Amino acid sequence: MNEEAREADDNAEVTEKLSSIAGYLAEHGTLTYSNVGISMMPLLKQGRDLFTVRAKRPGERLSVGDVALYRRGDDIVLHRVVEITEDGYVMLGDNCVKREHGIAEGDVFGVMTGYVRRGKTHSVTDRAFRNYTARILKYEKPRIARLKAVARLKAAVPAKVRKALRRNSKTG
Repeated sequence: MNEEAREADDNAEVTEKLSSIAGYLAEHGTLTYSNVGISMMPLLKQGRDLFTVRAKRPGERLSVGDVALYRRGDDIVLHRVVEITEDGYVMLGDNCVKREHGIAEGDVFGVMTGYVRRGKTHSVTDRAFRNYTARILKYEKPRIARLKAVARLKAAVPAKVRKALRRNSKTG
């Protein structure tokens, strides 16, 4: 199979994946799914938590703080709205350092309504979630600075040394 054919197959697979999720939301109204990755930690942890999204209503504008399911290139992403622009949104994962600009209104197809952690269901209307969201938004710049500093430290300290330090801290 040549490169063009392989790329066409990949594009068809992405289109099918996006269509199936958007179609499922349109037909059923909500979708509960497990997250993949670390971009929404500590809110959502891969392999532990589930999230529920509802279909975005026609003409609906999201608010700062909403967690949206949207298309970014070939990926489907769940991140938080941190800014609203004339033509769409600026998104940022709770555990990310780079804002995503240029997310068009048409790329967003779901809005998170709740999540399940350790078997307990939580709503985005719960006081704890609203307080968490307020802190995430208020402390965005220092949080990003801390995440970048931690990444620089991890890059500077070899993995074997970090592992030995963790092992020593548990025994001492």
